[in-house]
Amino acid sequence: MSDLALIERCVEALLFAAAEPLSASDLARRLPHSDTQAADIGRALMVLKERYAARGVVLACIADRWRFQTAEDLAYLMTEEREEPRRLSKAAQETLAIIAYHQPVTRAEIEQIRGVQASRGTLDVLLELGMVRLRGRRRTPGRPVTYATSDLFLEHYGLASLRDLPGAGDMKAMGLLDMALPSEFQVPDPSMGGEDEDPLDAEDSPEFHQDYLG
Repeated sequence: MSDLALIERCVEALLFAAAEPLSASDLARRLPHSDTQAADIGRALMVLKERYAARGVVLACIADRWRFQTAEDLAYLMTEEREEPRRLSKAAQETLAIIAYHQPVTRAEIEQIRGVQASRGTLDVLLELGMVRLRGRRRTPGRPVTYATSDLFLEHYGLASLRDLPGAGDMKAMGLLDMALPSEFQVPDPSMGGEDEDPLDAEDSPEFHQDYLG
């Protein structure tokens, strides 16, 4: 058996048994071959993706992490076995959409776009669910906290990256957007932005920021 074939088998076994998606670096750390190259893991992932492309289970990449999942055309078979997801309130949906399309964004900016005061509880719910994360502090008076979406947000909506965010019409169809965003909004580019903010301090925590926002 060739070295690449063995790496493919190891990667396949790890992804099959993993409780959560794994990145290429996660796979490299678990492989018993210390000399395994990133390129070898990449080739193994591509081979496995092609091998499973027409199967009932496919290999998918979500937020730069890999996992086996049910083929999209067979998702209906799982309908009766899945729990009903927790439905966000209209305020939470609108807030999440604003953060997704305008990140990094502050609470004041969220309020300005929505036209109403942001409830602390709404942001708390999104943080608790892991859909939103605290990103940094804006370099403006008061140094307000900035918010951004998390990898869980990408995973929940089946997006490989923020570049794959759908248009406003599709967002409404997904039930995430039930409002009129400004006409000039653009899908965020994760490689841009952040120049006018500082990273959070090591001692910062969601609880601290929730009290600060109050």
